[in-house]
Amino acid sequence: MELYKLTVHEAVDLINKKEVTYQQIVQSALQQIHEVDKDVKAFITLTDERALEDSRQLDAIGADEEGLSVLAGIPFGVEDNICTQGVRTTCASKMLDNFVPPYSATAFSRIAQQRGVLMGKLNTDEFSMGLTTETSYFHETRNPWDLNRIAGGASAGAAAAVAADEVFYALATDTGGSLRRAAAFCGVVGLKPTYGMVSRYGVISSGSSMDQVGPIAKNVKDCALVFQAIAGRDKADPMTATARVADYVGALADDIKGLRIGLLRECFDKGIDKDVKEAVLNAAKTLEGLGAHVEEISLPSVELASAAHCVILSAEASSNLGRYDGIKYGYRVERCQDLDDLYKKTRTQGFGDEVKLRVMLGTYALSAGNYERYYLQALKVRTIIKAELEKAFEKFDAVVLPTCSTTAWKFGDKVDSAFAMFLADKYTAPASIAGVPAITIPCGFDAKGLPIGMQLMGKQFSETTLLRIAFTFEQNTDYHIKRPAIDWR
Repeated sequence: MELYKLTVHEAVDLINKKEVTYQQIVQSALQQIHEVDKDVKAFITLTDERALEDSRQLDAIGADEEGLSVLAGIPFGVEDNICTQGVRTTCASKMLDNFVPPYSATAFSRIAQQRGVLMGKLNTDEFSMGLTTETSYFHETRNPWDLNRIAGGASAGAAAAVAADEVFYALATDTGGSLRRAAAFCGVVGLKPTYGMVSRYGVISSGSSMDQVGPIAKNVKDCALVFQAIAGRDKADPMTATARVADYVGALADDIKGLRIGLLRECFDKGIDKDVKEAVLNAAKTLEGLGAHVEEISLPSVELASAAHCVILSAEASSNLGRYDGIKYGYRVERCQDLDDLYKKTRTQGFGDEVKLRVMLGTYALSAGNYERYYLQALKVRTIIKAELEKAFEKFDAVVLPTCSTTAWKFGDKVDSAFAMFLADKYTAPASIAGVPAITIPCGFDAKGLPIGMQLMGKQFSETTLLRIAFTFEQNTDYHIKRPAIDWR
């Protein structure tokens, strides 16, 4: 078996047994990247020389060095809106094409401190705004299951790189569901933690009240390993939670007997593909057969989550993007008449159309005449959805619903349908605007052989329960084992 196909814990086992070296693991991943990324296009920046040097140093230290983490020497990637000291961080935008941050995001630093090996920075939609990577300044990322189809939006590079075995896991961000959608489209596991469980320090913000860093991995155990490493309080980010970091890996018991799971009715009524509906309902039956009590539940306000998310994200993005003025860092035009001309030309040339649209929408929603009509109403909807979910979690340990209403679509299929693109957030937005954790795992395939994702939502800080349910489902099914079968070579 090729080393790049291993999971994190499988690679660690071989390293501990001294059957492979760190260099062999990294070289295998690099070979896979050079073979397939010309088609998948998951990476914006590749750090191959750095990766090889890191692996050489680890081999020199020795695999049994005291205190060496289980993630040491394991190749991983980072979404390109997460700052990495000394490594270009572009947010897939012309505005930051030449930006090399002087500091690292906390989430990345915690992996780096454990001697994880960075393979490079992964493609995203420009400033995380979009659903297909068609807004990226550099290129589109293609789905390893079908290169004519999207791999997702802001987290597409991360999910595609994991699915194509270019990296063992990736750090990505989730604002309205990008991490979970991309993971579902690519047939891998993605976890959006409770808001505040992972530091946002060093993450280039789009929607500050919803942005959250999480792991994408090949299976649930790897996901738990990475989350264990990045979770926890950070003095650099006052919004990080004070909740205790649990033993997420130790919680992975193959047992869900007695757990109560709600099946969200509103997600199966309309607008969902037949294959997706059938796969998720069958997955719920599997959970019931494994000992969980599954019961239909209604949360009427979740239908409004996409609209509320759109308004809140646009408003926050319009504020966050104001810092890109052509003066402090990033792209800057020359030969300007005055300061206003500098601002105007820099932003006109530096931002893409989608970013400009979001800024305009956000500025409009925050204007004096529209604040109460749009932004304040969106905040009220957020409060109602949070209250509905809190009430539901008094009775249920988790809520199950589809991750997406469809499988991955072809490039260009929905580019002219604003409504269809808007509905893509329908099932992922509730967890984002409520700040609760959610995980997506593969639960089936459609008639075209494309992967389908099942999503589990839980109350705040219930990641151990969600991981336990996901792990139990995974151990009793084989959907996660099937890999993309495209002959790149």
